[in-house]
Amino acid sequence: MSNQSSNQQLNRLPKTSPRGSPKVVIVGAGFAGVAAAKALAHSGVKVILIDRNNYHTFIPMLYQVATAVIDPQQVGYPVRRLFRHLPAVQFLHTAVERVDFNNRLVYTLEGMAVNYDYLVLATGSRSNDLGVPGTPEHTLPLGSLTEATAIRNHVLSCCEQAVKTPDVDQRQALLTFAIVGGGPTGVELAGALHELMQTAIRRDYPTLNWADVKILLLQAGGQLLKSYPPKLGVYTAKWLRRQGVEVCLNAQVTQVTDDAVYFQQGSGRQESRPERLPTHTVIWTAGLLAAPPESQPPLETVSRNKIEVAETLQVVGRPDVYAIGDLAQVDRVGESLTGVAQEAIQQGQAAAHNILRQMRGQPLQPFSYHDKGRLAMIGRHAGVGQVNGRALQGFLPWFLWLAVHLWYLPGLRNRLAVLFNWLKCYFLGEGTTRLILSPPSPNRSIQTASKAAKSRSLI
Repeated sequence: MSNQSSNQQLNRLPKTSPRGSPKVVIVGAGFAGVAAAKALAHSGVKVILIDRNNYHTFIPMLYQVATAVIDPQQVGYPVRRLFRHLPAVQFLHTAVERVDFNNRLVYTLEGMAVNYDYLVLATGSRSNDLGVPGTPEHTLPLGSLTEATAIRNHVLSCCEQAVKTPDVDQRQALLTFAIVGGGPTGVELAGALHELMQTAIRRDYPTLNWADVKILLLQAGGQLLKSYPPKLGVYTAKWLRRQGVEVCLNAQVTQVTDDAVYFQQGSGRQESRPERLPTHTVIWTAGLLAAPPESQPPLETVSRNKIEVAETLQVVGRPDVYAIGDLAQVDRVGESLTGVAQEAIQQGQAAAHNILRQMRGQPLQPFSYHDKGRLAMIGRHAGVGQVNGRALQGFLPWFLWLAVHLWYLPGLRNRLAVLFNWLKCYFLGEGTTRLILSPPSPNRSIQTASKAAKSRSLI
């Protein structure tokens, strides 16, 4: 169907359903958007869910895609299949160009104009480069399925290139992996990458000198896992160091180039000279910025580009617009939420229930988050967690992480496939098949190493 016919078809959709029910447009098919659509699906409301991808991504397991534990398709689930038996929800696979609040219209890149009675913004977040020079050009973020796959391809490409590189310094740089950010994503990625290198990669590349392999975790603050109790951050740092990961606390990254990362370490870093670490791999997990859509009039944003919302999750000054998930600045008792999946799911449900109450003329309810706990896995038999106010470390949170994420992963086929790969990793040290399915990394330093390898024979 052409763009013009699509536009005409969409514009012919009535603003309300034949029964007079209002139309709710949800932008974003992440945890928050999907939860809102499901909560509205049986209420007689017309729901239009819009996303640039035709799949929902299970974000907490992206790091396992990046480290070749599981396949990319095992953490992605088709949006249309999610709502196959919910005919009230219509899915549009497209990107939103801008929102016109005055006329209640959402414009897509194809030129379609989707009208709404109520709008739910759940567009998520993007990587925050913190203004560090070279970060956008020379780092690998981990926030989407595409980015996780790119990291996997890049890491495997570095190993392949290292085999062909006779220069010792260049080979060491290819086998040095720097992870910036000591939050849950950075910690989990560091542990999984170390395990990958010491098991499957070590067997696949027997000619490499494994003394050249180096994994560093650079954290700007003095503690890993700042949102967890301090003792769990201490436990995590000790465990990673015992495994061979170099954990650098109070390490402020100052610049990233195509062949190195520069950082200052210690309390006197303002006066000290930055350290230079030669590497071709800098994975950036140091924070997120909310990604609100372009709009007219422009949305006012606060810290980390988030949209300020009322306690009912309505955008301040716009009672027909809700913002949820990573996009919304939600405070409870003066403490900001941390952006985990459960928060997004509960916000999506709360926004949907308030929309229904708004339709009936009932008073809206403030959002109240029920904290079910948080978990992070840092390696085999090692995890940390905070559940019911109790700090957990070791085997129990590791096992709980596996059970909880397997339970919430959408799709029986995905669950079985992930469980199979986990068992392979546990007993055989083998995850998914390590294929490089995209062109080699465009990193210029890797290309330089390739030219150097071609100039000298290794045989």
